[in-house]
Amino acid sequence: MAGVAAAAITMVCALPSGAAAADPAKQIEALQQIKRSLSPAERKLDSRLAVGLRRQQVSGMTEVDIAVEKPDADLVERLQKVGATVRNVASTGEVRAAVPASALRTVATWGAVAKVEPAAQAITARIGGRTLSKEERAAITAAAAAVVSEGVRAHAADTARETTKVTGVGAKLCALSDGVDSLAASQAAGELPDVDVLPDQAGEGDEGTAMLEILHDMAPGAELGFASAFISDASFADNIRALRTDAGCDVIVDDVLYFNESPFEDGPIAQAVKNVIADGALYFSSAGNEGNVLDGTSGNYENDFRGSGRSVGKFAGEAHDFDPGEPVQVFEPISPDSDDGVPVALWWAKALGAAADDYDLYLFDGAGTVVDFAQDVQDGDDDPYELLFTPTFGGSGLRLAVVRFSGAPKYFQLSALRGRFEAAGGLPAWVTPGVTRGHSAVADAFSIAAAPAATALPFDLEPGDPPNPTGPFPGSFTSAQLPERFTSDGPRRVFFPSEEVRAKPDFTAADGVSTSVEGFQPFFGTSAAAPHAAAIAGLVLSGNPSASGAEVREAFNATALDLTPAGYDNRTGAGVLRADGVLSYTGATPQPLVRAQAPDVTVTTGDGDAFLEPGETARLRLPVTNVGDGTATGVSVTVSTGDAKAVVTPRSQSYGEIAPGITRSQDFTLRLASDYPLGQRVVLNVRVTFAGVLSPTADRFSIPTGQPGTEAKRFSYAGTPVPIPDASTLGATVTIPVSGFGYASKVRFSIDGTTCNTTVGSTTVGIDHSFTGDLTGTLTAPSGVSARLFQRVGGTGNNLCQVVFDDTAARGFQSVVAANAPFTGTWKPFEPLSGLLDASADGDWTFTVTDGARLDTGTVRAVSLELTGFVR
Repeated sequence: MAGVAAAAITMVCALPSGAAAADPAKQIEALQQIKRSLSPAERKLDSRLAVGLRRQQVSGMTEVDIAVEKPDADLVERLQKVGATVRNVASTGEVRAAVPASALRTVATWGAVAKVEPAAQAITARIGGRTLSKEERAAITAAAAAVVSEGVRAHAADTARETTKVTGVGAKLCALSDGVDSLAASQAAGELPDVDVLPDQAGEGDEGTAMLEILHDMAPGAELGFASAFISDASFADNIRALRTDAGCDVIVDDVLYFNESPFEDGPIAQAVKNVIADGALYFSSAGNEGNVLDGTSGNYENDFRGSGRSVGKFAGEAHDFDPGEPVQVFEPISPDSDDGVPVALWWAKALGAAADDYDLYLFDGAGTVVDFAQDVQDGDDDPYELLFTPTFGGSGLRLAVVRFSGAPKYFQLSALRGRFEAAGGLPAWVTPGVTRGHSAVADAFSIAAAPAATALPFDLEPGDPPNPTGPFPGSFTSAQLPERFTSDGPRRVFFPSEEVRAKPDFTAADGVSTSVEGFQPFFGTSAAAPHAAAIAGLVLSGNPSASGAEVREAFNATALDLTPAGYDNRTGAGVLRADGVLSYTGATPQPLVRAQAPDVTVTTGDGDAFLEPGETARLRLPVTNVGDGTATGVSVTVSTGDAKAVVTPRSQSYGEIAPGITRSQDFTLRLASDYPLGQRVVLNVRVTFAGVLSPTADRFSIPTGQPGTEAKRFSYAGTPVPIPDASTLGATVTIPVSGFGYASKVRFSIDGTTCNTTVGSTTVGIDHSFTGDLTGTLTAPSGVSARLFQRVGGTGNNLCQVVFDDTAARGFQSVVAANAPFTGTWKPFEPLSGLLDASADGDWTFTVTDGARLDTGTVRAVSLELTGFVR
């Protein structure tokens, strides 16, 4: 199934094939007996794992999520000692790891471990297309001309920008999705500007790149950011918060659903969404592509459990009666096209981690044989959740049964995600609205449905379906627009901590649009709709920087074009958005935004050379640029150092009025005391004030002092080769100690090697790794300041050898392609190394390499640090 997280594992308790599967009732009865005999440690294991281990059906490396009683600093080391690869450690202490099956019971015995479960899986809300291989993604070439989303015209965003002169300036829009593999290619083609990607969170895949292109097309003046949502569910929650607290994102949008997100309670991911909303951010999420009742595309049913007085097969427990009338119907039929591993989730109304009512889920074929099942133990400290998958071969006659094994009747939801409940074999299908779930259904989040911007989805969702709708392009949306037939419906009924019904989705936006990203041409699904809506919110904030989330929602509600059926409906929300109407309603006004630029330094008194040294004076010509949409008036610049031995005069100067796009400079004087430390950089703190809500802005610049020396000193890593863990945010770290050096005028870093080649596993290169496009390399100074040297470039190329990273190099390493392998030569790093020189060079320098994708591995073997001092 396209879009399933790479961390997915197969169900470990599947029925055996062949003759042994002839009596599934006996198989399940045996499994239930095993479950009753589990030891206390085994009960920490998810029952699929525990039973699978008992039956010797689990082998090799198993992807798991390890919940902890409390964070344990030794847990990672202990996991590594038993042969595990740790993928990620969340802020909660939860660990995503690949653990040898033989070690799972051992891990469960550790006191810090609370639960070991199969790694949570997720899907994005993209529909159609396919996931490209690494090789295909590496072969992506830049488009010859700019590609603009048809959603810009469909939402009349171009008209709105032209009328108001508001472009997104002052707002930062950030996306969470699978990955941004083609980010460098998109930037090289001029499709995207700089993107603030959280360290080691570039992910794997390209849906994020496509979403960022939509954000930029709609609001070209906005800043952009990204983080992966696919490392784990706990990492997803961490990244939501980090985009707000660390990256300063004003609007955040995602297109991801984890199967373990409860429909009845705001779980960990939803809590993270609530956190950033409370902090002032606007949060947008795809409503999903799980279908709706109005279009007859839904695979969702929810109701109170109604006892049938019957069992299914010979399985313990009472089956639910789907028919509310006199006939008893214990099976829910699934359409024959709900195949290819459609996830089927069962949730019932109990609080997370507190389920004592035990429900089970079974999937039968037309002959009455169990095809798959989910029967975890819920005995008081578990989630009220079961999950199974339809077979890849599909077939007619598939039907589901919900069984209450023990406990009280509860309200429950049964959803075939991207599947459909459909009458078959004389059984009617019972379908109810409300498939939208999880963090998209947070009360104050914006859940976005989809309507096509241009051409129709080019295939039937299932054979015999009516035609898919088309969009208005080259015109703009009207109230006659039909939504996508796959878009998910609401409402969302929540039980915990208190019962409420949430009207979801909230609004509708465009999908079926063009991007430059291979495989997203066009881009269908609520994955594409959510960033269009988020970008309109970014335009609102650009024209009204102090607008609250409630005010943005008011403007959306007041101007959305009502779609059929009349009034708010649970398929399209309040209607489809038009940027021109929204910005007219909010009275969007172009805002000035003045930022300081790096000063030009000229020594005016001293020994006659060009270097600023202790006891000397320099002129600082400090430019500021209005990067905003409106004219800046009353511009004033204040400069300070916070150091009594480095004094700037005057402290403040007026820069007057500055029109958009204009740069203006004024001169300041910098005087160094005679005893100013040789080589210590002067840190300038520049504050710019002007008339406008975006005032003031603050920037920091580092001014070199002293005459750089001509001889460099080399410090090399002297340890043994360090393996780079596969698909892990922990990475491989080597340490280079420096002592007795003091301040440095320049730093260069090299990945060494004796003989350069592309041989997999080569022992003569500095870093051996197949598919270097997986890697991110980061150098950290003793002060704790870091600079990324390279980030996810090089595609399928193997090995780095005799690579020198130097700020003065003519070429940027981010421009390398697979054909350049083995990577060698002198290159400009991804982030400048000069930022590491503000403090003394003495102490431990560390170099860390992380691997952001699966399958390819390698080793850090030989690296060096080169420091240049000063003339004394």
